[in-house]
Amino acid sequence: MQNTLNIIGGGMAGSEAAWQAANAGIKVVIHEMRPKVATFAHRTGNLGEMVCSNSFRSDDHEQNAVGLLHWEMVQADGLIMKTAYQHRLPAGGALAVDRDPFAESVTAALVAHPNISVSYEEITALPEEGLWIVATGPLTSGPLAEAIQAETGAEALAFFDAIAPIVYHDSINMDVAWMQSRYDKGETEAERTAYLNCPMNKDQYEAFIDALLAADKAEFKEGETAGYFDGCLPIEVMAERGRETLRFGPMKPVGLTNANDPQNKAYAVVQLRRDNALGTLYNIVGFQTKMKYGAQKDVFKTIPALENAEFARLGGIHRNTFINSPTLLDDQMRLRSKPNIRFAGQITGVEGYVESAAMGLLAGRMAVAELTGKPLDAVPNTTAMGALVTHITGGADAKTFQPMNVNFGLFPPLDGVKSGRRGRKERYKAYTDRAKIDWQAWLGQTVLDTAAE
Repeated sequence: MQNTLNIIGGGMAGSEAAWQAANAGIKVVIHEMRPKVATFAHRTGNLGEMVCSNSFRSDDHEQNAVGLLHWEMVQADGLIMKTAYQHRLPAGGALAVDRDPFAESVTAALVAHPNISVSYEEITALPEEGLWIVATGPLTSGPLAEAIQAETGAEALAFFDAIAPIVYHDSINMDVAWMQSRYDKGETEAERTAYLNCPMNKDQYEAFIDALLAADKAEFKEGETAGYFDGCLPIEVMAERGRETLRFGPMKPVGLTNANDPQNKAYAVVQLRRDNALGTLYNIVGFQTKMKYGAQKDVFKTIPALENAEFARLGGIHRNTFINSPTLLDDQMRLRSKPNIRFAGQITGVEGYVESAAMGLLAGRMAVAELTGKPLDAVPNTTAMGALVTHITGGADAKTFQPMNVNFGLFPPLDGVKSGRRGRKERYKAYTDRAKIDWQAWLGQTVLDTAAE
């Protein structure tokens, strides 16, 4: 019997897969090319490094599918979620983390595990022997991407994922900006004041849009096309879709009252969210961009309160490669043409840190079941985890397959609950109640959770 699981990639998915398998007594080798081979977006060689936002999004496990996924991962002793809560930052109803300590803690936990070793080298081909999980994420290296393309016989599917800029807090004009979460959401004062808000009147907004549309943008390489994921559109792409698009998107002013000028309603608001525990860094929410660096500084400094902004990191854009999972993977997340290889994380066509880690969790558990020769029941599609894996391994239309966040639209309908907006609160609660029961029942039958009994 094979007794080693090899994982290519030490991001969210690879880290979680390794943790799950190692805790079940399986020997795991994580193959991570960083820091020897760098990527556009990574800054360190840490496992579980966050390269875009520092948010795991909503933590509401009763009314939000992402929050439910948080809950399910915690119940499965997920490393990523456990570590996220240890390094939590105020963010209203969201789960935001201090990114560097988070990745350092993930790395420390994995390196210290007696069943895990880390090999720092680049894997450039799909292995013929052994059990492997490919969890290389959106920044899969060129040689490995080519090997995957050659094996699958399919054209590479890709979109471009944009990174938001980060601003030093002490360079923000707080005589203009104020601290408030939308609708004062949150149970503590820190949560209710988790966002830094920069107001715009109509003239300022129009001038900002003009500058945004006129700014120099990054050029794409020959043969590349921009197939953006709608959940992570660059702000200039949104502006090109209509001058009011941003004002009804990341710059919407609703639920906010200017503490410096409460009598005047802002026409638009730019929000920033704390990016580290010290509160010295703030990222501009929803401001992923492909503008050139010089243009970014010019455009962003037209925002009131950011006229003297200093940037710890400017925005950027990188290629995000993913496979056509409904065609290529079976229901165990194995490559049909090479069943010794599983895929996990963003490369499977899920979008977001949480979703990536969740697919790593499942891939790790599926690998354990295979290595131990103990069958693993299908994950109920009534759960957040099951709904997501069902979607990518066959529920989605392969012809139109695009990256997907977890959402209640992936869940099987419930009888006896109201439809439409008015019934949404009751319906979502019913979805999450059902999911929790089914998830706990599934966990109780799996190899990992019964191994110690």
